[in-house]
Amino acid sequence: AAVGGDRVGSHFATLWGSVGFCGPLTTRPDLWDRGIGARLVEAVTASFDEWGTRHAGLFTFAQSAKHVGLYQKYGYWARFLTAIMSAPVRHNQTEPVRWSRYSDLTEEQKVECLKSCRDLTGALYDGLDLGAEIQAVEAQELGETVLLGDMAGAGLDGFAVCHHGPRSEAGDGACFIKFGTVRPGSAAGETFDNLLHACEALAVAEGMPRLLAGVNMARHEAYRHLVGRGFRTEIQGVTMHRPNEPGYSRAGVFVLDDWR
Repeated sequence: AAVGGDRVGSHFATLWGSVGFCGPLTTRPDLWDRGIGARLVEAVTASFDEWGTRHAGLFTFAQSAKHVGLYQKYGYWARFLTAIMSAPVRHNQTEPVRWSRYSDLTEEQKVECLKSCRDLTGALYDGLDLGAEIQAVEAQELGETVLLGDMAGAGLDGFAVCHHGPRSEAGDGACFIKFGTVRPGSAAGETFDNLLHACEALAVAEGMPRLLAGVNMARHEAYRHLVGRGFRTEIQGVTMHRPNEPGYSRAGVFVLDDWR
C-alpha cells in the first residue's frame, strides 16, 4: 500500500497449490486505524479468488477481537488454536531413523521427489502442493527438506521443509519445521515420530540446539505427539479459514505448519 508515493503497508500471500495463506500484514504505526489494513486484506483476498485458491487462511492473535473482527469481514473464520512449540534438541537419540536430504538428490531424483511429495499432500487435501516451498528453501539457502522413505518403492512416507540459519525464518539457534507431514494410514503416528527424529537429527547436524514447530490443535493426535516428545508451547494464535471449513486441519491428520 502506498500514500503519496510512500510505502505505508504490506501484506504477503503464499500459495501451496490449492491452499493459500496471508500474512504478515503491516501498516505504518502513524497510519493505524485509517483503513489501510482492511484494503490490504481485501486485495489479497481478491487475489486468492483470482488464483482459484480452494482454501485460504491466516494466523492471527487469538486474544484480539479487533484482528478477528477485521478478517471476519472478508469471510475468514476462526477454527481452533494453533500452538507454536519448541523442544531442546537431544544429541544422543535412542531411536535413530534413516532419512535423506532433498539437496543431495540428483536433478532427475528431485523431479520424482516433488511428484511424490505432491501425491502425499494431495492425499491430505486435494491440490495441496509444497513443491514451490521446497524449491525456494533450496534456491535461497534457507534450510533443508528432510525425506523419509524410498521414492523408488511405494513413495515417500513423509517429509519436512525445515528452516535454519541466519537468513531463514527459524530465528537464532533454531531449526524450524515450516511444514511437515506423513502418509495417512494406520502407521501415520509411528511415521510422524520418525519424522520428528529425522528433523532432530538435522538440527544436530546443523548445530541448532532447539527444534521449533507449529500445529493446529484440531490435529489432536499430532499435537499430543509433540507434547509427548517434550515440546512446549511458546505462543498461541488462531488460524482463520475461508471458507469456514477444516481443510487439512482435522483429527487424524499429522501435519505441522502454522501459516505465519
